[in-house]
Amino acid sequence: MRAFHRLCIYCGSSNNVDARYFALAQQVGTHLAEAGIGVVYGGGSVGLMGALADAALAAGGEVIGVIPEKLRDLELGHSGVTKLVVVADMHQRKAAMAAYADGFIALPGGWGTLEEIFEVTTWTQLRYHDKPVGLFNKFGFYDGLITFLEHVANEGFIRPRHRHLIQVASELGTLLALLAQVQHPEVDASALQRRPSFAADERPSGDR
Repeated sequence: MRAFHRLCIYCGSSNNVDARYFALAQQVGTHLAEAGIGVVYGGGSVGLMGALADAALAAGGEVIGVIPEKLRDLELGHSGVTKLVVVADMHQRKAAMAAYADGFIALPGGWGTLEEIFEVTTWTQLRYHDKPVGLFNKFGFYDGLITFLEHVANEGFIRPRHRHLIQVASELGTLLALLAQVQHPEVDASALQRRPSFAADERPSGDR
């Protein structure tokens, strides 16, 4: 069983979303703080990011925000967090967030949230780290994405051994329990080197 000191939470920065998503972010912040788990997040004070941070702080939790200089004004960098780390760019932001955290959870969000959760999942697959990844699928927000990922796996682009690198649950307690029990497979170098064999008439013209 894993014990989490801090979890990185990815979530949206838009204020133009339904109130239930703000309530969800607040519930996550409060739950983690009361469980003694620090929050690592994108450092903003708006959208779900701000709701998450404010709730965790109000419950006495540790909150570490990481924000690039360029976005500090756009996302209104949160001045009240335990620690606000200002970095040069998005690459440094993601690396710092990953370094501070023991695992990753995506709440509802947009392009940035999706990009970040997929990147850390790839890092887990390639064993650049051994940190678990989860989707908090409240309100069925990620149902379509989960269906698509099943399609990707069925088409052979995600190997069976990597099919469950992302844990999914609609209740936070359940998701945290799943993440705590994760055991990741080692990298299969032989699978990376294998290529399918084609009959001569099936090969792309440039390979003949």
